[in-house]
Amino acid sequence: MIPPKFVAFIFALVAIISGASYETYDHIFVGKHVQLAAAVTYATPEESDAYVRFDMEAYDSILKNYWKKVSESDLAQLFQQSVAKASSSSTPLVTPDRAGTAKMLSVALGSVTGDAKKQLAINTIIVALYNLPPVGRDQLLSAKQETSLRQEVSNVDPNKNLYADVGATTGASVDDVKTAYTEKKTELEKATSTVAKQQLAQAKYAYDVLTKDDTKTRYDAAKVEPTIFTHEMGTTLYLYIEKMSPTTLDEFVSAINAGAKDNMTSLIIDLRGNIGGSLDIAPSFIGLFEGQNSYAFDLFHQDDYQVLRSPTPKLDSLSQFRDIAVLTDNMTQSTAEVISAAMKRFHIAHLVGATTRGWGTVENTFPLSTSIDPTETYTMLLVHSLTLRDDNQPIESRGVDPDVSISDANWRTELVKYFRSTSLIDALRAEASKPPIKD
Repeated sequence: MIPPKFVAFIFALVAIISGASYETYDHIFVGKHVQLAAAVTYATPEESDAYVRFDMEAYDSILKNYWKKVSESDLAQLFQQSVAKASSSSTPLVTPDRAGTAKMLSVALGSVTGDAKKQLAINTIIVALYNLPPVGRDQLLSAKQETSLRQEVSNVDPNKNLYADVGATTGASVDDVKTAYTEKKTELEKATSTVAKQQLAQAKYAYDVLTKDDTKTRYDAAKVEPTIFTHEMGTTLYLYIEKMSPTTLDEFVSAINAGAKDNMTSLIIDLRGNIGGSLDIAPSFIGLFEGQNSYAFDLFHQDDYQVLRSPTPKLDSLSQFRDIAVLTDNMTQSTAEVISAAMKRFHIAHLVGATTRGWGTVENTFPLSTSIDPTETYTMLLVHSLTLRDDNQPIESRGVDPDVSISDANWRTELVKYFRSTSLIDALRAEASKPPIKD
């Protein structure tokens, strides 16, 4: 299982550079006919070896796609050090450039054979990626690991069956789910063990998901579970957003439209513990408040700034929420930090809680096309961009600061400086120092 921290990523597939090889043609004479046979040549002779070519493809992709400009010299030295770490032996770097790197790899990989050669080629990339700053953020993924990562981002757990948790058959109707849940609840309430209590909580969660049309439809289609949980607190609508998945925006719109009752005037968006997910949601999310084509935020990549604008129009039902608070903590990260910073920058909301985690990198996946194993494919998870907070400083290692920090002794009285709604202030005083409300 991929660690949850790596879920905080955008997954726009970017084509890796293909200029490492090109084709020439040799003439073959057969009787009166001339045939053309492709003779592949490579940027360096050493790359005729697939294992060298595999590592050099990673080298080229880092040079092009990594968030920070890296010189050939620095990258060559990184690969030399990675080979040394992976093989426990030093191989000279004749010249500190691409050609020298290929020669160094050829010598190192030529000293081993079979599975050891394949493993050295793989481990060299793993070590090189690990040591790119921020350290430990980049990875080499197998096909299985990439699939697992994408499932995490989409909030899909293939090992979980909500129908089984509630005691119903897969695909059961809402009425059948209700009947099964009633029976299972009665059975589990008789037990006093910790396991029974956990099963009852799982059954209640499954019941909530499978008895609502929208959440049941998403789960039946792709096993996607909800990411937003809603409560009413006086005239304040409270939304806990657990993570940013591809369905979160639709869930948010549905929750706002359903919660926009006549008496509702304020909104709490709880992003505490939100580990992020797909960055694609961020500009669309901001657009619901600011309007279509509005400036959302910048991405920084190799000395250039990419301006992202919202593709979504304003959500009319948001207009009645005149007071908005965003709750953050030191585990609010990635896409959730970008949204928090934008909400603060554009005065859409005031932040309450703690400084966010400071996980301000955007990771993309870049497949390696060179095959060194007929049964496996590999993809690099590479930091492609950095995100910026409301003061244009990188979010990475800094985080986003709240307007009201609950670490201050007088934070409860400070709320009146930022909010007018008595209901909202009361709800913040009651909930800001407690865990998010999921059930």
